[in-house]
Amino acid sequence: MLTTSDLLILSIHVNNWCKTSAQQGEVESCTRRKVKRLLSFQRYCHASRLLRGLVPHTPGSLHLLDDDYLGQAGHMLSKVSAWNFDIFLFDRLTNGNSLVTLMCHLFNVYGLIHHFQLDMVKLHRFLGMVQEDYHSQNPYHNAVHAADVTQAMYCYLKEPKLAGQLSPLDVFLGLMAAAAHDVDHPGVNQPFLIKTRHHLASLYQNTSVLESHHWRSTVGMLRESGLLSHLPADMSQDIEQQLGSLILATDISRQNEFLLTFREHLDNQDLDLQLASHRHFILQIALKCADVCNPCRVWELSRQWSERVCEEFYRQGDLEKKFDLEISPLCNQQADTVPAIQTGFISYIVEPLFEEWQRFTEPSLLSQTMMGHLHKNKARWSRLRFTHPTSESQMQPHVEEDPEPEGGGGGGGGGGGGHEEDVP
Repeated sequence: MLTTSDLLILSIHVNNWCKTSAQQGEVESCTRRKVKRLLSFQRYCHASRLLRGLVPHTPGSLHLLDDDYLGQAGHMLSKVSAWNFDIFLFDRLTNGNSLVTLMCHLFNVYGLIHHFQLDMVKLHRFLGMVQEDYHSQNPYHNAVHAADVTQAMYCYLKEPKLAGQLSPLDVFLGLMAAAAHDVDHPGVNQPFLIKTRHHLASLYQNTSVLESHHWRSTVGMLRESGLLSHLPADMSQDIEQQLGSLILATDISRQNEFLLTFREHLDNQDLDLQLASHRHFILQIALKCADVCNPCRVWELSRQWSERVCEEFYRQGDLEKKFDLEISPLCNQQADTVPAIQTGFISYIVEPLFEEWQRFTEPSLLSQTMMGHLHKNKARWSRLRFTHPTSESQMQPHVEEDPEPEGGGGGGGGGGGGHEEDVP
């Protein structure tokens, strides 16, 4: 089994390989590149992945983290099951390489590399591709969000109600879907793509457009990296399909569909986690929770995510205004405040989902902790709706006194908003 230090160093190599590839592939002006990347999903500033390879280490070519940073990142990974895990700090300590580092660590913890006989070079290549294909200029839908959702999914997989029932394949699918669920997100929502007649909207017939693109992009990277090429064809195809089912479940337009089914199962007490289909459904619910539950985080983390997702909304509104398009709901900075958006999101999306998740966990210590944070954060946003608009940026970080469960405490996290697929 690789040590944490080994994983951190390997992840740094992958991160710098991605940066070098990006520098070599820049061929257009910054303004034109941003427009094309936003509207066409193409990676114009990068060379073809087929031409890439791991960059060999030469003195001066890599900006390696010093031992203190490696030590701090390793220490954080030893507490990765804590619900107050600070993904922003972890991303800084790993030099912007949080997703690759976290995934390698969790694969190592679960023994997935050995179980599926994964090639380490191919694994790092795939994870590097996924991390790179998140748009770093997005305030919210970026690789840090993916890492946050992945950490949350890990907490869910450790829920006492669930942990003993999961197969290695279930764990593999849960972590992979969390890491890749928003890959290549353009920072605009589905209605924007539809009204601008984007080719992806036509390709996916205006239905789950972004989620379908995230899934198909993930499949493309799996095949290009060859990560699953050693597995039987029917097994790799099954993995691809199940990843699709999980990622497509994050479409917020299907929220009521999943919520009603979940509620019916709980009311009828007929969930049987011995059945693969029922475990898959719970993984779908877990990913949905992980994707929208930063209102369940401690305030100092939750507030940052709220501000980030609203900033992404406002950027879309500015773009719509620039092109004389109707400004989408929640995207008008003059009319839609962060407290108002968050209060509505919690009331209509987060609370109903997590009330049922709490029932499912019977409830676990972490579920109780999350609901406690959720209620406090909702009350705080409600108060802020009636204060001066500048007050929210002047607030000092609120330090929660509640102990944060670790290990088997389980829980969800990450996510938390984003337009049609992730309302803030």
